[in-house]
Amino acid sequence: MAKVTRDDVARLAGTSTAVVSYVINNGPRPVAPATRERVLAAIKELGYRPDRVAQAMASRRTDLIGLIVPDARQPFFAEMAHAVEQAAAERGKMVLVGNSDYLDEREVHYLRAFLGMRVSGLILISQGPSENAAAEIEAWDARVVLLHERPEAIDDVAVVLDDVGGAQLAVRHLLEHGHDYVACLGGTEITPTVGDPVTDHVEGWRRAMHEAGRPTEGRLFQAPYNRYDAYKVALDLLAGPDRPPAIFCATDDQAFGVLRAARELRIEVPAELAVAGFDDVKEAHLTDPPLTTVGSDRPAMARAAVDLVLEDGVRLAGSRRERVKQFPSALVVRHSCGCA
Repeated sequence: MAKVTRDDVARLAGTSTAVVSYVINNGPRPVAPATRERVLAAIKELGYRPDRVAQAMASRRTDLIGLIVPDARQPFFAEMAHAVEQAAAERGKMVLVGNSDYLDEREVHYLRAFLGMRVSGLILISQGPSENAAAEIEAWDARVVLLHERPEAIDDVAVVLDDVGGAQLAVRHLLEHGHDYVACLGGTEITPTVGDPVTDHVEGWRRAMHEAGRPTEGRLFQAPYNRYDAYKVALDLLAGPDRPPAIFCATDDQAFGVLRAARELRIEVPAELAVAGFDDVKEAHLTDPPLTTVGSDRPAMARAAVDLVLEDGVRLAGSRRERVKQFPSALVVRHSCGCA
C-alpha cells in the first residue's frame, strides 16, 4: 500500500500543500475555518500521518525540548521535570531529560547530544553553566532558558525564584518562636558562590540572623543536598554538646535527613528542635511532624520556561532584566517549626 503524502491530502481537500502544512503545524499563517475543516477531513479519510523526521530536517527543529537537571532522584528536580513535561505537552512538545549529576562534563555531554538532535530549545537547571557549557551553547546559537537559578555564566534568559527572600521568611519565622538562634545546613565546598539557589538560601538565612542581631559564626554547616548524606551530618551535629535549638535547611531533602536523625537520637521535633526546609516538595506533607518549608508555584515557573524557550528571537529581545522572570516565594507553615 502506497504511503499517503501531503500532496494526496492537498488534492483531496482542494488546496495547496502549503495550506495543509499550516493546518498540521497550526501556523505560521492562518487558515480559514472552512478550509481547515476540509484539510482535517482529508487527513482523517486518508489516514495521513506527518513525517516528523522530514519536518525536523526541513525546519532544522524538532518537537522536542531538552531538559537537563542535576539529579532527578531528588524530589524537587523530579517535580520540576514533571511540571516542565506537562507545560511542554500543552504546547505540543515532548521533553528529553538528562541528569548532569552535578558534573560539568556530564552537563556538556547532554548539551551536545540534545542540541545535536535539533531540539526546539533547551531548559537548563544547573549549578552554574561552566565555560565549556557556555561555549557549547554559543556555538549552536541555541535557545536556552536557565531555570531555578540566575544567569551569571551565560547571557541568556532565566526563570528564577526569590530564593533569598524565601529563606529570610523561614528563618524569621523560626526566630519568632523565641529561639536564641537558628543554625543552617547549606551546601558543600563545591557549591557556586554566586547565582546558585542554595547559596541564596544561605544568604537569606544570614540576612535574617543579622536583622535579629544574632551572630552567624560557627552556625553554618556544610551538607550535601540529599537526605542520606544530610542525615549523617545531622547525626553528628545533634549528638554534639552544642546542639542548636532550630535548624534551617537549604533543601527539603536535607530537612528530611535532619528529621530522621532527630528521631533516631530521640530528640522531639519541634519541642526540642525546630526544623524548616526549602522547596515544599509533596513529601513535606507526610513527614512526622509535617515540615514547615518555603514553596513556589512550580507549574507557573515551568510554563514560563517553556514559553520562553519556544519564543522566537528570545535571546535578542529586551534587556537583561526583562529576560529574567522572578517568581515570589511563600512560607508554608506546618508543625516542624513549633506551630500548632
